[in-house]
Amino acid sequence: MSATLILIIIASYFGVLMLISHVVSKNSSDESFYTGDRKSPWQIVAFGMIGAVLSGVTFVSIPGMVGTNYFYYLQFVFGNVVGYVFITYVLIPIYYDLKLVSIYTYLETRFGIRAYKTGSLFFLISQSFGAALRLLLAVKILQYAVFDALGVPFFSTVLIVLFLIWVYTHKSGIKTIVWTDTLQTFFLLMAVGVTIYIVKSSLNLSFSETISSVVDHQYFKIFNWDFNSGNNFFKQFISGVLIAVAMVGLDQNMMQKTLTCKNKKEAQRNILTFSLILAITQFLFLGLGVMLYLYAEKFGIGLDIENGKFINTDTLFPMLSLNHFGTIASVSFILGITAASFSSADSALTALTTSFTHDFLDIQHKSSKEKKKLKNRVLFGFSVIIFTIIMLFSQSKGDVISMIFKVAGYTYGPLLGLYLFGIFTKIKIKDAAVPFICILMPILTYFLNHYFIIWYEFDFGFMNIFVNALLTVLCLIIFRDNKSVNLDRPTIK
Repeated sequence: MSATLILIIIASYFGVLMLISHVVSKNSSDESFYTGDRKSPWQIVAFGMIGAVLSGVTFVSIPGMVGTNYFYYLQFVFGNVVGYVFITYVLIPIYYDLKLVSIYTYLETRFGIRAYKTGSLFFLISQSFGAALRLLLAVKILQYAVFDALGVPFFSTVLIVLFLIWVYTHKSGIKTIVWTDTLQTFFLLMAVGVTIYIVKSSLNLSFSETISSVVDHQYFKIFNWDFNSGNNFFKQFISGVLIAVAMVGLDQNMMQKTLTCKNKKEAQRNILTFSLILAITQFLFLGLGVMLYLYAEKFGIGLDIENGKFINTDTLFPMLSLNHFGTIASVSFILGITAASFSSADSALTALTTSFTHDFLDIQHKSSKEKKKLKNRVLFGFSVIIFTIIMLFSQSKGDVISMIFKVAGYTYGPLLGLYLFGIFTKIKIKDAAVPFICILMPILTYFLNHYFIIWYEFDFGFMNIFVNALLTVLCLIIFRDNKSVNLDRPTIK
């Protein structure tokens, strides 16, 4: 498929996004960018959130990682489901009862101003890296499929994508994104469905034979009971619970969409529906991964191997889709990865802007003119930050999804510890100690994991987030304020 045709497809897709943005942004208020006027249908929010969570990382990394990680990722997904239940019945009631715009305002209510600013800062760091790494993967594929042939350098491709995102989000923000994410989710899922059908047909398999070929394959290993392995069931399951709570429930990006629902009950339905469909979709991605490897084996397609293991597994899906599956598959893949490019960054930029303007610039008390000026400057600033991170990691190899969760373990751990301590205890802490605790605990976690591997051949894996949060909680207890017990601030009922 020619680069020109692909460029036409991308341009057409962007045109649709602009049309949606134009329609949705009519009659927008100053608060529409941040709250969506709290009128979003929960069904639309739930479906759109699937695309935002999946992004290009799931779209490409999960099918590819099957060759080195089997189906062990499902252990993590099982934990996610439990985490989403916690979000539904514990966090959402707190957010709605306090009528929050930035969810980190809770920390000020519970602990104090320094805890509030620290929690927000850790989100800004976490989300900036997460959004950049997700976008990096999608842009690499667009570069390979389109812009290399046109002689456009990689950094220009990144700039083009970030500019296009700014164009359709800068006016109405989350109000637009709730609807554009729905379109993006549709194209992501469509690309997977088309690919599964094409691979099934190429392998001459019936529907039942397709299921059997996946279930009977050597990669279909779901549970790992090796306690020293980073893929051990208990490590994966517990970290799945905690990372779901941290990266969705304590994430302004995800919760900002949920808080656009009309009321608490609709927001809860949104999370439960979203979590069920997401788990099923992730299983399909893993099944697709097996089928991709079967296809490569049958048709003698060489894959990169080093020391007996597949490397650069993120290239498997795009390479086969663009070079071996035909025009229909190529078009659907490009639409899917384009959707991933935008969905992985648009809501992140809006959430980063929301958090920074509300938590550090006190924008809610500014005039309408000042709000607009500050919002646009901050949105531009975070676009520059994400561009910089993408360029720093542009030469990275391996599956990006593992890198994202490793980073999340260090950056979301203190945030998770703060919220769990605040919700499940009534202990008052020394607010001034919070920034130092939240900075030191990730460093301590890193060295603990490093030496546990050396001394005991024991890898924390994704459980870094548990260790990090636990250490944070222990330090908060040590630095509690013994003079009083915080009975008047909100905790779980």
